[in-house]
Amino acid sequence: MLVDREGLWFRVLAARYGVEGGRLREGGLRGSVWWREIARIREGDGETGGSWFGEHVLRRVGDGSDTFSWTDPWLDGTSLRERFGRLFELAETKSRTVAEMFSLGWGQMGRRGSG
Repeated sequence: MLVDREGLWFRVLAARYGVEGGRLREGGLRGSVWWREIARIREGDGETGGSWFGEHVLRRVGDGSDTFSWTDPWLDGTSLRERFGRLFELAETKSRTVAEMFSLGWGQMGRRGSG
């Protein structure tokens, strides 16, 4: 439902709550109780403590269009931001998806020495 950024539900929720850093915002006081709970689970602030959602759900990168390269935990359950903090600080492209980074040149990195 929220993966397809062109889909109706994503557009409705984006219009209602806004988008920040490529993700739907919590909505503050405008957010429904249901939506705030979903946002807390997503951020790991639910009643169970820790990131319940992240610990119990497997993320598949697929074509990379719905996975943020730096902030999503797509590499062994850890984000590149956490694993390579200093490199993240230096990066100019902090809110790009894996697909966008691939099109910017990540896809060529493995091929440079093989020519």
